[in-house]
Amino acid sequence: MTATIFIAKEIEGEEPRVAGSPDTVKKMKGLGLDVIVEAGAGTLSRIPDSEFEKAGARIGSTADAAVADVVLKVRRPTAKEIKGYKSGAIVIAIMDPYGNEKEIAAMAKAGLSSFAMELMPRITRAQSMDVLSSQANLAGYQAVIDAASEYDRAIPMMMTAAGTVPAAKVFVMGAGVAGLQAIATARRLGAVVSATDVRPAAKEQVASLGAKFIAVEDEEFKAAETAAGYAKPMSEAYQAKQAALVAEHIAKQDIVITTALIPGRAAPRLVTRDMLKAMKPGSIAVDLAVERGGNIEGAVGGQIADVEGVRVIGYLNVPGRVAASASLLYAKNLMTFLETMISKETKELALKLDDELVKATMLTHGNDVVHPNFGAQPDAGSKKEG
Repeated sequence: MTATIFIAKEIEGEEPRVAGSPDTVKKMKGLGLDVIVEAGAGTLSRIPDSEFEKAGARIGSTADAAVADVVLKVRRPTAKEIKGYKSGAIVIAIMDPYGNEKEIAAMAKAGLSSFAMELMPRITRAQSMDVLSSQANLAGYQAVIDAASEYDRAIPMMMTAAGTVPAAKVFVMGAGVAGLQAIATARRLGAVVSATDVRPAAKEQVASLGAKFIAVEDEEFKAAETAAGYAKPMSEAYQAKQAALVAEHIAKQDIVITTALIPGRAAPRLVTRDMLKAMKPGSIAVDLAVERGGNIEGAVGGQIADVEGVRVIGYLNVPGRVAASASLLYAKNLMTFLETMISKETKELALKLDDELVKATMLTHGNDVVHPNFGAQPDAGSKKEG
């Protein structure tokens, strides 16, 4: 029996991205899948309905979600959307599960098999499914572009007959995917770039991009990385030493970009008001972690705030600011994951519950919250999973 895929139009948070592209639709059709794209789903990502139709999709409406075996989304479905899905449907999206256990339980109650793409394990097999990396890469790029647009001076050094314009000094805090792309972008614009991170492996990566590494490199620093490659929370003593070093360095910078996030936790505070006060008037700071509480004191989600004379950019959904690019990458991430659920022999959906990718990303299945990190809510009619 042919499986039906529904690519939904996002309705919450003014989300401009879409969970499909003409290329992924072609691949789905090649796998024998029936693809329905909700009308207007790709408009804000510069993909008109006609492009989806040329790729082989049917253009439908919200009501078509009711017949879908698989629903592909960018954001977790709302309560209204959930009501329109059939029990047993597979829903794949960026679910933002931490702190939203009630919403996850509601999907369980509706009988949905839901998958959180941001929980994809960082293993070789899943690299092409890593939405955190694909979207963070663009966020790091856009952070520099946003900073440059607010900075009222030139970024590169310019030598003219009238004098020399010095290069802007850019400091990137957090050298993960977003941070490394921010470093690379700032370097391309001609800035003098430095960066910091608590993971020892980041030092070599930062240096390879031509930036100077700034960190207190003691014994705790040398052990500050999880097996999965994420930063570990650091002790208060280390944080104090690092903060002192960073404060001295920040005072000399023109632009600061913060990217530090720890999965499941509030964003660590990296930059205080006192640090901002020490910067030159007209300096710029960009907080890519503002949606998780922010790395910068005084950052305001969705706004450019004036904090101690520094313009602190706190834009929300930064990948969505380059939606045309972000959607193409995200759609490819989803397609690669979906392909693991399709039987090569029968071309039918074949969910493998013992697959390591499924175990890592599945939140709900068979009316239960099944992911070990998220307990079921009593009012959702789901039993507690260990």
